[in-house]
Amino acid sequence: LSLIFLTEYAEFLHCKGKKFTDFDEVRQEIEAETDRVTGMNKGISSVPINLRIYSPHVLSLTLIDLPGITKVPVGDQPPDIEQQIRDMIMQFISRENCLILAVTPANTDLANSDALKLAKEVDPQGLRTIGVITKLDLMDEGTDAREVLENKLLPLRRGYIGVVNRSQKDIDGKKDIKAALLAERKFFLSHPSYRHMADRMGTPYLQKVLNQQLTNHIRDTLPAFRSKLQSQLLSIEHEVEVYKNFRPEDPTRKTKALLQMVQQFSVDFEKRIEGSGDQVDTLELSGGAKINRIFHERFPFELVKMEFNEKELRREISYAIKNIHGIRQVLPCLFTPDMAFEAIVKKQIVKLKGPCLKSVDLVMQELINTVKKCTKKLATYPRLCEETERIVAGYIREREEKTKDQV
Repeated sequence: LSLIFLTEYAEFLHCKGKKFTDFDEVRQEIEAETDRVTGMNKGISSVPINLRIYSPHVLSLTLIDLPGITKVPVGDQPPDIEQQIRDMIMQFISRENCLILAVTPANTDLANSDALKLAKEVDPQGLRTIGVITKLDLMDEGTDAREVLENKLLPLRRGYIGVVNRSQKDIDGKKDIKAALLAERKFFLSHPSYRHMADRMGTPYLQKVLNQQLTNHIRDTLPAFRSKLQSQLLSIEHEVEVYKNFRPEDPTRKTKALLQMVQQFSVDFEKRIEGSGDQVDTLELSGGAKINRIFHERFPFELVKMEFNEKELRREISYAIKNIHGIRQVLPCLFTPDMAFEAIVKKQIVKLKGPCLKSVDLVMQELINTVKKCTKKLATYPRLCEETERIVAGYIREREEKTKDQV
């Protein structure tokens, strides 16, 4: 390994074939790529920057550096920056195969640690969480993090490790890593609260523990992972066997594919009407929801808009009662005679025809729009898309005419 890594170097996935031997250039490239992806004013992006370092002085580790929670947006950051970063973090730490490195500054209250709070949400038993306490050298005089590092305050199954990183002044002054590690070692050995655990503190020990725990974690999760891969392999092999004798020009294959697409169209249409589709429109009502609104809001609204003259209606009722009695005397009674009642009611029901026909038009138009949305999935086959839309829309319009006749 010493021969292979005689010279330390780094490679970026977005700069294939280019080796960086100057780690100042690595830092500059990270900053430049960040600006290219997110802009120049503190924007964010979920697109990762992949960096691989080859060196005889580092252990085999894969680290994903996630952003810290931002409470207040600055620069070009969106108003929901906190939720976006939280979702990004949860996307990674929710995976059962990963270990969580919960980093918390020592000069803040551990109970308010965002890192530990998020880790606890996805790993309540603390099986995958390793605590890292930074900025131990910046704590107020007379205070220390001894109880935390001894795993007594907020215990984690994998414990805590303390580190002292370079300050921004050290970075600006180009203090090298070796000098920083020596200063860190000196800090733990000379501090009265940490000297008894100095051999279990510091960046080198953290590297060693991470390498060991990652190895153990891989060993523990490998059987289940292997079983899952074997299951997927068997499934793929079965598919390969099915398609082994596949002939693209086989008419039965084409017919089957056509039927599957038509069936999928039918399922999509039904789901959009029932409200259980795979895509939810957040901008406007559509499909079954809009039809429901037409029946329960628009139709009653149209009925309320109808003009109604009670005085005129009473006059019509009086004339109807008198007309059905002819020359006979009209006697007082509790109920309106049947013939007079039917004549008046039929005349009023006719007024409902307009709102009913308008509602039918609105429902049919929404059904046509739903058909067009469902046929978008068939856009790869323009003729099939066109014919499906024509046939289904034609059937809907046919039903529309029958419905209007019934009205």
